[in-house]
Amino acid sequence: MLDCLIKNGTVVDGTGAPARVADVGVRGGRIVAVGQVDEPAMQTVDATGLWVTPGFVDIHTHYDGQVTWDECFTPSIYHGVTTLLMGNCGVGFAPKRPGHEGDLIKLMEGVEDIPGAALHEGIRWNWESFPQYMDALAVTPRSLDYLVQVPHDPLRMYVMKERALAHEKATAQDIEAMRSLLREALQAGAAGFSTGRSDNHRTSEGKDTPAANAGNDELTGLAQAFEGLGHGVVQIVSDFNLLNGPDQFDAEFDSVEALARASGKPVSMTWLQRDPGGEQYLKIQQRVEAAVQAGLPLFMQTAVRGIGVLNGLDASFHPFMGFPSYKEVAHLPLPERAQALRDPARKARILSEKSERLAGDGSAIPPLVDILLAKIDLISGRMFALEDTLNYEPSVMQSFLVRAKQAGITPLEAIYDHLSAGTGEGLIYFPIFNYNEGSLDAVRRMLAHPRALSSLSDAGAHVGTVCDASFPTFMLTHWVRDRGRDSIPLETAVEMLTSRNARYLGLSDRGVIAPGMRADLNAIDPERLSVGLPRLVRDLPAGGKRFVQKAEGYVATWVAGEQVQRDGEITEARPGRLVRLGQN
Repeated sequence: MLDCLIKNGTVVDGTGAPARVADVGVRGGRIVAVGQVDEPAMQTVDATGLWVTPGFVDIHTHYDGQVTWDECFTPSIYHGVTTLLMGNCGVGFAPKRPGHEGDLIKLMEGVEDIPGAALHEGIRWNWESFPQYMDALAVTPRSLDYLVQVPHDPLRMYVMKERALAHEKATAQDIEAMRSLLREALQAGAAGFSTGRSDNHRTSEGKDTPAANAGNDELTGLAQAFEGLGHGVVQIVSDFNLLNGPDQFDAEFDSVEALARASGKPVSMTWLQRDPGGEQYLKIQQRVEAAVQAGLPLFMQTAVRGIGVLNGLDASFHPFMGFPSYKEVAHLPLPERAQALRDPARKARILSEKSERLAGDGSAIPPLVDILLAKIDLISGRMFALEDTLNYEPSVMQSFLVRAKQAGITPLEAIYDHLSAGTGEGLIYFPIFNYNEGSLDAVRRMLAHPRALSSLSDAGAHVGTVCDASFPTFMLTHWVRDRGRDSIPLETAVEMLTSRNARYLGLSDRGVIAPGMRADLNAIDPERLSVGLPRLVRDLPAGGKRFVQKAEGYVATWVAGEQVQRDGEITEARPGRLVRLGQN
């Protein structure tokens, strides 16, 4: 007898093959039959009219802290994800020296916008080495499967101590010690290694991340830890020295290629249409294509929509946070603050001021914020009021620039009026990257590239500015169902969300609906499917706040044959586990 029989669903099997109506039989956590299945089952699900897909594989999350207090990986579980990878961008919480936990929290708080108070209260620091971190996590049953990468910054901090925070060059002895620890973690089942080299990444004290300027000798020395291992990936985020001038690009990309050659493993990098530097993504594409032609396994982690922020008086960012007269009322509860901002005299005073510098020493705010605030009138053409009908590809005609011209006021005043209205809960959507053309056309071209990996959800991170854990749902709604022009075939979108990412990680047991594969599955109602409006909630430890988008339309999600989500509600099933690669 089957444990579960999913009947008459539109099976999109993850291979890119045409969807077909079929049954899926599950027993013992595995798919045992696909097609016409008549075997009796303990549970039968009528999936008529539903898409039945493999569970989604998210290869870029930052649940490194949240995993210690959250068994369910919210909000990813609401968006069809059944397997996720964390430890991206070079930041994380292991290895760690006892007594130096605060340094790792400052790093994560600054780079990934996760409240430090929540991390201090929520994390249980019952490890030192990376294998001990894995063991500590593995004790707790989860809703979803997850893998971990070894992040460069904690590794450097563990070995080099204060010298890492001072950004000193690693010695040969330092590199050997880091390589040994990385090798130990990989042999314990870690999925790979990540490093971060972005100017936008700062600690909560406004300092460069410890490994941001690591030299090629350090990168290639660490990469040698993969020698002889049958598993592993490398992930890197880099601006390719954008702020230092275009002549620095090739030298930085040479470092990426050197990392790929030394490791012999798949290397993926963040791929964005940046601003400034809107053409840089084309140079990345050209270099990747040439490297692949030369035999290097390079991939590009690609977002499915604009990369930006939600601005609001209670969010992590908004345009007035650096204005002196705003700071006078910034401490007030939100409704009182909004009321104070509506005072005509205060409004006039704020609008006559200039924002003070926000980035720099002592501040986690990246230099890009000051650059953007200095040209607020211009960028207001890419700032949009977040209405009840969510639109992630709005027209410039909906922007605050146009709204201001129509009202005969400045863009800054139009933004001010929106944020200060009512109880102050108004939000603004501002796509910083991937929206230079005023549309997602560039994103569509990027997603079509054969080396593109659907990624960059940053689930669990930037909690006060975004909720991009909804990326998988956006892929299926916007690109498959709703956009019309240049739509992505359903079968292609599902392949990108499932088997393509699974293959990149070396996971051969999931990502496809076929006999013998893990029964990680979604049943989705395409008519009801929606990403949901972002809501600011205070459900983190110590009362920390974060944006959450709770999707609609996921009728059921199964992990290893157990239903972990039903119509947007998390069940009590906890079949998820830490996936250790390379283990017999």
